[in-house]
Amino acid sequence: MRRSRRHRGSPRARLAVLTVTAALLATGGALEASTAQGAPAPSTRRAAGADDGARVVGRHWLDERTVDLTVRSPAVGADVPVRVLLPVSYAEAPERERPVLYLLHGAHDDYTSWTRETDVEEFLAGQDVITVMPSAGPTGIPTDWWNFGRRTPDYETFQVDEVRGLLRDEFHAGPRRAVAGVSTGGYGALALAARRPGAFAAAASYSGILDTSAPGMTSVVDAIIAREGRLPATLWGSPLLQRADWTAHNPYRLAARLKGTRLYVSQGSGIPNDDFGNLDGAILEGTLWWQAQGFVRHLTDLGVPVRAHLYRGGTHAWSAWRGEFEASWPTLAAGLGLGTD
Repeated sequence: MRRSRRHRGSPRARLAVLTVTAALLATGGALEASTAQGAPAPSTRRAAGADDGARVVGRHWLDERTVDLTVRSPAVGADVPVRVLLPVSYAEAPERERPVLYLLHGAHDDYTSWTRETDVEEFLAGQDVITVMPSAGPTGIPTDWWNFGRRTPDYETFQVDEVRGLLRDEFHAGPRRAVAGVSTGGYGALALAARRPGAFAAAASYSGILDTSAPGMTSVVDAIIAREGRLPATLWGSPLLQRADWTAHNPYRLAARLKGTRLYVSQGSGIPNDDFGNLDGAILEGTLWWQAQGFVRHLTDLGVPVRAHLYRGGTHAWSAWRGEFEASWPTLAAGLGLGTD
């Protein structure tokens, strides 16, 4: 799954990595509804709103298979963008129930990253699955923010509950789901699967933060939040005073709850082998290397099966993640009922 041109990463993505790297060294409006020509006509569509009050307030078709939805989310308290990618088979059988694949973006990026940086449109064209790329905000952390006890914005409820209902209403999506993500989206894939056992049949993380209590990880998380102009404590509170909240959102601490979920975990060592100019990404990837190894060992100790690819080389960049998605596809497809791994 390779694009014809080489992607070096957007300037804001590279600045984000530099910000996190510096911290490590120091510490150790709605889219208007529109339809593009050639977009599939909606099936016998039910009301465009989930049972929890979320509703679609905008649709913008990019082509006959790709639509950007604007969702008015009670959980987030704002209008949130969501990209949906339909399979080729959808046009002929829109009423057929299909499983759903979530693709989660990383920090300081957005819901367009997967279609911008990879060839998922072509790769998934022949798979009978609805692919959804929901926003998790600029930090890319799909969680319910502590926010001094206000518990908002709540991107966990948005992604797991509200998006599910809207996909059912808009595209006749079925209940079977899998989730995969890069960087903070990789955190989200494992955290959501662990916090909501049974919600996802498979989960994959590519260079994710999988143990927020591991050495250096608090600094990484704090730098991500600060980069977006927010107080780090607004995420899950103080690691000491709100320790229970940090524990309740840590995939490592919730690992036993992943039993029964098909898992794929990949992580590079941070020694560049294909992108020698990305030194900052190499440092960040190397920092994440040790906590990923510990997470995989912890799963093994708990008797939780996992397919792991902890590889030498690679940086914190799409140049590595594109291939990892393709390698994880058998695991995700098996969870979606599309094949076996």
